[in-house]
Amino acid sequence: MSVTALRHENADVPVDPVPPLPVPPSPVPPTPTPEGDPPPAEPPVTDPGKPPPVIEPPSGDIVLGRMHARRLREVYRSAGWPCRDPIEIDLLAAGLLERQRAASGHETLRVTDRGIAHIAGSLVVNRAALSAHEALVEQVAREMTRNGRIAWRGLSLRARVAGATEGDPARWCIARPDVFSIRNTSVEAYAQPIVHEIKVRRADLMADLRKPDKRAAYLDLGGECWYVLGRDARDRPIATPDEIPSECGVLMLEAGRLVVARPAVHRVLPRMPFGVWMALAKARPVGGFDEQAQGLLNELDGAQDSA
Repeated sequence: MSVTALRHENADVPVDPVPPLPVPPSPVPPTPTPEGDPPPAEPPVTDPGKPPPVIEPPSGDIVLGRMHARRLREVYRSAGWPCRDPIEIDLLAAGLLERQRAASGHETLRVTDRGIAHIAGSLVVNRAALSAHEALVEQVAREMTRNGRIAWRGLSLRARVAGATEGDPARWCIARPDVFSIRNTSVEAYAQPIVHEIKVRRADLMADLRKPDKRAAYLDLGGECWYVLGRDARDRPIATPDEIPSECGVLMLEAGRLVVARPAVHRVLPRMPFGVWMALAKARPVGGFDEQAQGLLNELDGAQDSA
């Protein structure tokens, strides 16, 4: 059968229409990048000559202590040369320090505004602790003068301590007791020097107790060595007498009064070194109770004369 015959035989049969070819979707134009933003696949752009910014760490990862505040003060009053140690890394990561590169290429550190605020806050705490410390030093010194002794504050005395090992010779060091006092006597053997070390913060006390040479210097200078313990912000003692070495006495501040928690071990010193006597002669002692009483008597005498 020919093709023409087939066409005539199937003339009445409907033929399905040919489906249209799919039209490809038109391409979506890319979203324009806002002006000023860096490309998403490239690192942040910084100004030429400046180091890349420090990414701020999650909150709570860095604990800033007294060493950090001290380093900030040192950088603030210096040329800002980097130390490249962990303390500096913490301060840089916390945003308290920032790096600066000079035209010559060397890098220095600068305290940021946040760093200045941190320094100011630490100074407030330090001044409060210093005021409490100085007040307690004054109270101890006045108590010694009321007991008939001559007291000095802030002396620098040369003391002798044992060598680092048993066979090493003795060493000399400079001790700075908070209060140093002797009896008001002209007999050298009866001077009975006493050292008082005042502590109002537990951290300072613990750091002091880890220095055996400092305590040995106090014991070399005085026949007795006392630790005077203040109270914390919650009005609690900063330590217990058991935490203080047994060769030292303990005075506790309770309700504004000095209470003996444990007496000091008394050692008889036949004589004080000549260097200590010279230091005492050059320094000015604390005004004693007798001077205050003499001032009251002078006022009474003046009132009687005017009458």
